[in-house]
Amino acid sequence: MSDFDKIMADLKAKNYKPMYFLQGEEPYFIDCISQYIENNVLTADEKVFNQTVVYGKDIDINNLVMIARRYPAMAQYQVVVVKEAQDLKKIDDIVKYVEKPLKSTILVINYKYKSLDKRKKLYSQIDKLGVIFNSTKLYENQIPDWINSHVKSLGLDIDITASRLLAEYLGTDLSKVANEIEKLSIVLPKGSKITSADVQKNVGISKDYNTFELQNAIGQGNTLKAARIVDHFSKNQKDNPIVLTISSLFGFFSKMLIYWQYSREDNSTLARAMGINPYFIKDYTMYSKRINLAKVKNAISLLKEYDLKSKGVGNASTDAGALLKELVFKLMH
Repeated sequence: MSDFDKIMADLKAKNYKPMYFLQGEEPYFIDCISQYIENNVLTADEKVFNQTVVYGKDIDINNLVMIARRYPAMAQYQVVVVKEAQDLKKIDDIVKYVEKPLKSTILVINYKYKSLDKRKKLYSQIDKLGVIFNSTKLYENQIPDWINSHVKSLGLDIDITASRLLAEYLGTDLSKVANEIEKLSIVLPKGSKITSADVQKNVGISKDYNTFELQNAIGQGNTLKAARIVDHFSKNQKDNPIVLTISSLFGFFSKMLIYWQYSREDNSTLARAMGINPYFIKDYTMYSKRINLAKVKNAISLLKEYDLKSKGVGNASTDAGALLKELVFKLMH
């Protein structure tokens, strides 16, 4: 069980701590914990007098401590939430409160994109009496598994192609991914299996014109299919920015590079090294028949070159659509 799952399980069991310090680079998990506390600890009537939400830039430590030391009115707890706490000045000064927190106060500090120094007294004191949660970004290869887990938590299932399609299109922004999955959970009956057709219909991701299919076309040497996808991207650049397409293709060829490095290993070891589901090894084995190691290295060089061109380096006038057509032509020839 992850730290996030353990905290959520304790909250659902009403095992509350006097302080939750939520820190790190991934805002999604921080928001989930904070919002659950805001929405579930107190009843609607209790919130009127006992729930306070403040922002780091608008409050100082002395006023925050004064709020935290108030006793609840006609309730067992008061909840105090500090949002954007990374803007809170002199945060170390709150250690005076943390040493003797009020048991009837649940203080939640959302310290996004930063982390406390573990060597300081404040860290050890919170760790002793409350909860410190480190919210780390997921790597790209962890997103499909996270999608599967989140889908199951909503009472649904998802097929492997739909999961990969969501991961390829939405990237590592968990808030965006979760939002789209929750939309699907509203329109589909409990127990349904999400398919790529469901994703196309409800999320707006084309099952035919996406970076996943472009990779597949390049890997198979299907020039006509690749040309159709690139033409679609060129005509819809707002929804298919070249920088994301290049990033996706770079990820594809990076996996091909790892494939060649580990090609003598068994499929399980190979999949683990590549960060993919073993189900897709057969695809990369097929791609390897026409994309040898030399072509992989050349492709990575081309992608770096065209990434710079897309940002205006060594390119004064060619638009993104034309650049992408030129890039894909060179990758396939």
